[in-house]
Amino acid sequence: MKPIALSGHSRSITQIKYNRDGDLLFTVAKDAEPSVWFSHNGERVGSYAGHNGTVWCIDIRHDSKMMITGSADNSCMLWDVQTGDKISALETKSAVRTCGWSYSGNQIFYSTDKAMGQISELFLYTLADINKPDGGRAEPYLRIPSEESKITSAIWGPLDETIITGHANGCLMQWDAKTGEMKRKIRPHRDVVADIQLSADRSHFITASKDNFSMLFDIYNLSVLKTYKTERPVNSATISPVRDHVILGGGEDAMTVTQSSGKVGKFHAQFWHKIFQEEIGGVKGHFGPINTLAFHPNGKQYCSGGEDGYVRLHNFDDSYFEFHFEVGSMAE
Repeated sequence: MKPIALSGHSRSITQIKYNRDGDLLFTVAKDAEPSVWFSHNGERVGSYAGHNGTVWCIDIRHDSKMMITGSADNSCMLWDVQTGDKISALETKSAVRTCGWSYSGNQIFYSTDKAMGQISELFLYTLADINKPDGGRAEPYLRIPSEESKITSAIWGPLDETIITGHANGCLMQWDAKTGEMKRKIRPHRDVVADIQLSADRSHFITASKDNFSMLFDIYNLSVLKTYKTERPVNSATISPVRDHVILGGGEDAMTVTQSSGKVGKFHAQFWHKIFQEEIGGVKGHFGPINTLAFHPNGKQYCSGGEDGYVRLHNFDDSYFEFHFEVGSMAE
């Protein structure tokens, strides 16, 4: 499995996302310019100029016509994917940490950081309000304060009825997307919930946390389905759409590793069996912690973005699809 290394960002990668068809890969980093690439060969298609600080998050609408980005320059921007034009910019009072399109593509959310005297908040808008030149003046139809702990990751729930947020204190919360009422709250992790990603059928989701654990949850009642225990902080986790596999990525923070050796920092991507909770393999390559992971919608490729500023595309060999896990085989 020979990777394609994409070198288009000058600083650490913060998030990567495929569009729904999987032909395009979108990347954001601490260098303020989101980029888009062809996923089959890693060719760079273009970039989106407009932010003035680290871009923390990105999400693409289901028809690949529009996307949203959230940045440390205190803004969330709506873009035309094809032309690269900025449609509107929503100004905020602190950095935008997470953002996401609803399944219908008619609403968006973004969350802001607890900083500069501001509390962390979740804002919900309709596309009709922001999809115009003066959309930056639009008011959110719902505003949910999170006074207890900063929101660090978030996804839409089933039928766009809920939003599930991960927090800096390890909590997961489920909010009603119409009233803003908190429906459920659990604390499965002991440290920052760095990433939340949905399964292909949207029935469950996986979390990644700095407490060295990754967990699989039911999306309706937030019950824990599976637990994956590692020896290093987990920054990102993603679920295969075609096989019972999950990939976990992370590694010791650069400040805690005295020498930049892959063995010391544990910077490889770990493959785990989703059902049997056993590690089944790993892929090395990054020279620093893996910050973000994504599976291609067809399950034949995955992508990782690291602190080293590289995005690595991995196309699976036939042997990956021929591999069958035998219970107990890895325990030896």
